[in-house]
Amino acid sequence: MTKRPDFSTSRRMFLATSAAFVGTPLFAQQQDETEYDPLRPPPEPEAPVRRNISSFRGVQWRPYFSNLRNGAILVDTTSRALHYWSEDQSVYKLYPSSVPLTPEMTRKGRTSVIRKVEGPGWSPTPSMRKRNPEWPAYIPPGPDNPLGTHALYLSWKYYRIHGTHDNRKIGRQSSNGCIGLYNEHIAELFSMAKVGTQVLLI
Repeated sequence: MTKRPDFSTSRRMFLATSAAFVGTPLFAQQQDETEYDPLRPPPEPEAPVRRNISSFRGVQWRPYFSNLRNGAILVDTTSRALHYWSEDQSVYKLYPSSVPLTPEMTRKGRTSVIRKVEGPGWSPTPSMRKRNPEWPAYIPPGPDNPLGTHALYLSWKYYRIHGTHDNRKIGRQSSNGCIGLYNEHIAELFSMAKVGTQVLLI
């Protein structure tokens, strides 16, 4: 007797792979685009991706920043959490976040917020359009936009801290480089962060 293929399992795998690719926060491309194909879905992690719970805890700012001028944002890619301190130390916030899928896609170090956009639009780069001409030239603000409702643009080209309409990504290794927050959390962070706010990814 011939065993029938399990189409439901195949369909679930296809949808999961597609969602991971299409819904991924804005692709963090490297400067030399010949070394990284932003249209290729990221590789699957070796171990099952699990939500982080145990490492989600508050921390002090002093081990990471010499001062809080313009406020400070710490992104811990291990605990998958974003910490924010206001300049006058009256506000401390801790948010769960999505982080890059692999170490190769993770950029660490110091940067800063250089631009704030509410209702960001998104446009594929020319190289993306060349590889995928069927892609729209522009995705306006809305539920299909990979940047969610708000975006903090960093001094590193193509890197953002932004919202996401796909809440399944938060607390997971699920992006190609950017840091994602729930839309309600990025809206709150957006209201507090300034152009010039310090950012450290560890």
